[in-house]
Amino acid sequence: MSNAFSGRGNLGAAPTLRHAERGGESTPVTNLRIFFDRPKPDGNGGFEDKGGFWLDVALWGPRAEQAARLLPKGARVHVEGELFESTWSDRETGEERSRLEVRATAVDLDLARVEDVTFRRRDDSAGATDA
Repeated sequence: MSNAFSGRGNLGAAPTLRHAERGGESTPVTNLRIFFDRPKPDGNGGFEDKGGFWLDVALWGPRAEQAARLLPKGARVHVEGELFESTWSDRETGEERSRLEVRATAVDLDLARVEDVTFRRRDDSAGATDA
């Protein structure tokens, strides 16, 4: 069973891009390690840290390639997706292990820490047809 997840946090490392076989095709997947913090207003115009947690996040498809290319370590992001529990057997001990991870449907850059944005030009010829 899955659960909806939405949170903001910082990338603890640069994203890693790989390709996985899915339905007989190679599909890009980017893995992100994110610290989801819980800042709360302190009443003096600042924020107080109320703790947080680390989660592994997987983003699949074309957005995975963009995330791997554009997001540096430390980037502040907003993640939406589903929480899943992964289980496996430890190779050395044979013990069953598990962890929570997010299968993201969206990873967006938090604009509060962005100084500059450059947009690529839209390719107007992509939809053009000859009459």
